[in-house]
Formats: sequence, structure tokens, C-alpha cells
Amino acid sequence: MINASFWNGKKVFITGHTGFKGGWLTFWLNMMGAKVTGYSLPAPTTPSFFDAVNLSSICNHQIGDIRDYALLNKCLQDSQAEIVFHMAAQPLVRKSYRDPLETYSTNVMGTANLLQALRENNTVKSCIIITTDKCYENNEWDWGYRENDRLGGHDPYSNSKACTELVTAAFYKSFFQTEKKIGLATVRAGNVIGGGDFADDRLITDIYRAIQNQVELKIRYPQSTRPWQHVLVPLSGYLQLAEKNYAEPELYSEPFNFGPKDEDCISVGELVKECSKAWGVKLPVVLENNQMLHEAKFLKLDISKAANRLKWHPLWNVNRALQESAIWYKSFRENKNMAEVTRKQISDFLSV
Repeated sequence: MINASFWNGKKVFITGHTGFKGGWLTFWLNMMGAKVTGYSLPAPTTPSFFDAVNLSSICNHQIGDIRDYALLNKCLQDSQAEIVFHMAAQPLVRKSYRDPLETYSTNVMGTANLLQALRENNTVKSCIIITTDKCYENNEWDWGYRENDRLGGHDPYSNSKACTELVTAAFYKSFFQTEKKIGLATVRAGNVIGGGDFADDRLITDIYRAIQNQVELKIRYPQSTRPWQHVLVPLSGYLQLAEKNYAEPELYSEPFNFGPKDEDCISVGELVKECSKAWGVKLPVVLENNQMLHEAKFLKLDISKAANRLKWHPLWNVNRALQESAIWYKSFRENKNMAEVTRKQISDFLSV
């Protein structure tokens, strides 16, 4: 489904390459022969996927803040990139409650900075802006949200991503649709899991740490249902969309959802049980008392547009996602060559 020859030799600019999803995308693009420039703050955690696979050795690694317009613009120009993936963000819901100004300045103005830099650029032909499934106004519906459903967001993080969608749409209509003819699409993915995520307030990370430290796992909302998917699932969609957007920008400069099949939208409690099976351990669980902050109880995406327009579909289900995540973390704990482990998982994914 992904044309590796298309990416061979392509110059790609990724913001947020030191993060979890950005790291996996950078590694995958390098496997296909792309010349990647990454622009990001230092890796947000210790340990990190970025360090585990020695990502700085396979890309043009640039340290910078997405809010620093002058530096961002210079690095983008110097990269001579043809395709851009914008992943730099403040990605955590609970942190957005603690620091809403940082969340909005990073997620909204950071995106506006990148879009303005694109206006001054003469090499980029396609840009994919990564937002989130939480950009929708969540009505706790039983069906999945479609790309034309109302945007919103209760918490600062979710709302900032809805704002990002609006800013992107305005820039496209005002400038890129007529002025520069750059393909510009947004992508909205569900809850992404996989090896190498060490961020706080992430369920799989919390499970890994609980197993590693032999302590109880604290969870807040065991009945909450989420669209769980392995990190390679949405990334495969981003890559397919970028290929289409590059060739036919007037047809693919739209929002696209990327998520799992309906049967893989399971509750937090179910995920913990399946994760325990994948790890081969019995994980003691306790309910965390601090439930003051709002969190959606049910959320899933309608992925029929990506299926129909891109012929994309999720290649791994939630059980396979948990199995591969367990393999990655176990390998990391055993000090294995994580670049080789990561390379094998990507190859296995493509062989389905």
C-alpha cells in the first residue's frame, strides 16, 4: 500500500521527530531511503524512543522550538524539503490543564508559524498536519466521528487541536489553494500505542512501568472506550496520504481520520487485561481516586473516508498491537539492539 520507491531520495521535514510518533515516522522514512530533517525540542523523556534507536545518527537532527519562527523558517529553508509532517505539539490532556498557555502557544501558534514558513518556501509540495481524534466536539455517540462533524474539545489540549484544524483550513483557503498550490491535509488519529512511548499519563507506558517496578497499576476510568491502534497503523495512513497529496494536492487537501476497526475500540479495563496476557503477567490494578478532570467516556472514529479514498485499512488489530508493544519493551529491558527490533516490526507490519 505504501510506495517505498516514491520515498527513496525524497527530502522530508518533520517537526517533533524526537517524540514517540515522530520518531517512528523518521525511522520508517529512513528505511525507505528518504533524507529526513527533524526539527524539535530535545527528547521529552528519559529514556526515549529517539535515544533507544539512535535516531540522531540517521537524520539531520535540529534542536528548536516550533514557537521560534525565525529558527523554524531557516531550518525548513535549509532542508530543501519536498514534504513536511508537522507533529510537534504539547500532546498531553492533563498537562494542558496545568499549563494551558503553553498548550495553546505550542499547538496553535506553533502550527501557524509552520504554515507561514511554508508561504515563504519554494520547495515544499505537500504538508501533513497531525492533530488528534479529540479535536471533535464529543457527544458520547455510539458511532464514529466523521471528518465533517463539528470540532470542539472540552479540555485545553483537545480544544487547541480543534483550533489547529481551523487555522490550517484558513491558511489553505487563503493562501495555498490559490497562491502557492501546496497540498495541505490534516490527519486525526485515535489513541496510539507501541514500543518506545515513555511519556507520563499514557496507559501502555504506565503498564510497562508497573511491570518493570513490580507495583500496582493505577487507572482512572476503566470503562472509558478508546480507538486503540499501534503507532504504525496511522503512520501508514499518513504516508499514503502524503503520496496522494504530493501528486494531486487539489484532491487530497482535506482532513482524514485514521483509526482501528470498530471491534478494536475497547475499554481501558479490557485493554489492561489483554496487555497482561501479552506480557504474560498478572497485573494488580487499583482505581485512582483523582477523577476531578473531565475525560470523555466514549470516542471512536469513522475511517470509511480513508478506506474509500486511499484504499487504506488498519493492518494490525489491538491484540497484535499489544503483542508487538510487549516485544519492544521486553527487548528494551533486555538491552537488545532496538534499531533492529524496530526495523523488524516495520518489516513485519508491511508483510501482512
